[in-house]
Amino acid sequence: MSDRLPFIYIIEDEESISKLICMYLEKSEMETKAFYNAEDAITALETVDDSNFPDLILLDLNLPGMSGFDFLKQSKEKYQTKMPPVVILSARDADEDIINGLGIGADEFITKPFSPSVLVARIKANLRRQINATAKAEESICFGDFTLLLNSCVLKKGNTKIPLSTKEYGVLEYMLKNAGQVLSPEIIYQNVWKILYGDITAV
Repeated sequence: MSDRLPFIYIIEDEESISKLICMYLEKSEMETKAFYNAEDAITALETVDDSNFPDLILLDLNLPGMSGFDFLKQSKEKYQTKMPPVVILSARDADEDIINGLGIGADEFITKPFSPSVLVARIKANLRRQINATAKAEESICFGDFTLLLNSCVLKKGNTKIPLSTKEYGVLEYMLKNAGQVLSPEIIYQNVWKILYGDITAV
């Protein structure tokens, strides 16, 4: 995910439910785009660039035209590792439907009727898992709510990038890699600035 707000595709043919979901997600600082059929969502995925690719898809199963199952199967085959998490939200609660949805590649199955606040919490949990999986793809150090990505030299708090100068990054990386040790300004200066003598007040 980029530094923008989490971007959610909602594929739900019942307009009242779709609007309710959009309202709750937007109150939770997420961006949404609603589709009332799977075909329009497929067209959007095919034409959108990477910077506007959804971070999660909320998918109904009983849709006009292409079913949610067919959308999920086709999209998973086409986008593979690029495919964002998919949360199925459906009135169909038979075991075979749940097994089929998860087997095709959905990350979670939520049955209707649903609690909007619980739905938001489930979506946030899936987004966190996605962020953690991305961080693990490269060497990283996590501390509190923060993650330092060592390969790309980026500090993030959740999904938000925190700007750092080259030296600020260097100091933070050195201190995190030596956590638990007593580090004087002189030691930090010598290891980050790579010189023995200089203005240690820069630390």
